[in-house]
Amino acid sequence: MSPLRTRMINEMKLRRFAPKTQEAYVSAVAGLSKFYNQSPDRINQDRILTYLLYLMEERKLAWSTCNIVVSGLRFFYTNVLGIDSTALIIPPRKREKRLPEILTGEELERLFIHAGTLKIRTLLMTTYSAGLRVSEVVKLKIEDIDSGRMTIRIQQSKGNTDRYSILSARLLEQLRLYWKRYHPKQWLFPSCRDQEKPLSIDSAQKAYYAAKKKAGITKGKGIHTLRHCFATHLLEAGVDLRTIQVLMGHRSIGTTMGYMHVTHKRLTSIKSPLDLWDIPKITP
Repeated sequence: MSPLRTRMINEMKLRRFAPKTQEAYVSAVAGLSKFYNQSPDRINQDRILTYLLYLMEERKLAWSTCNIVVSGLRFFYTNVLGIDSTALIIPPRKREKRLPEILTGEELERLFIHAGTLKIRTLLMTTYSAGLRVSEVVKLKIEDIDSGRMTIRIQQSKGNTDRYSILSARLLEQLRLYWKRYHPKQWLFPSCRDQEKPLSIDSAQKAYYAAKKKAGITKGKGIHTLRHCFATHLLEAGVDLRTIQVLMGHRSIGTTMGYMHVTHKRLTSIKSPLDLWDIPKITP
């Protein structure tokens, strides 16, 4: 490992960056270095911009991917090499804002029914019923399910914090059926190959896509859709934003407020100004 990479990793560790963030930032700098076949500390600003244009225009990477690259490069040049951020003109991290597509109750039932196994069905139901990230659901342990208090504990989630979410009565019944058949020991959803390890995020995603395809559902993207559904359906049921924020583990209430834009009940309860006026019908 080169001294520069070691310095960068140590700087990120000091700031307690998540392992995935560290990996993504290192990969961003390594990609730039490989593109020019040169050490990144010898690559000037103009060449950095050329590389970013290459990623956007030729490789046509998604905005989210380009944002990660920009963040990684900015961190490296500012915090590792000590270049003044005002002297390093990297394009601002503009993000496309897209509203998530929300599944209906009928679509969710179809999704669960078409899950390949009892294990996958329980995994998907747990993800939706507690509003979990995929990284959270695969790391749940048996001890995290508290049937006495009807809660699910999520340990060391995003931002290195713990939180609790709700344990659905229907999910508890499903979990008991699941436990009787599989008898998991430590991890609630262990890997199929090694019971001592949790199911991988990739395996959970693939299982979701398979169930979604069998159910004939075209809305939404990955398994994170279930987390969006959780928040939106709670809001539609009249649960206040602050409670949803706590259950979701959002740092800012502004993030939770984004779901107000996608609630069906809220939209259908608003009258268009066209309906406010008694305008005579226009015949052709």
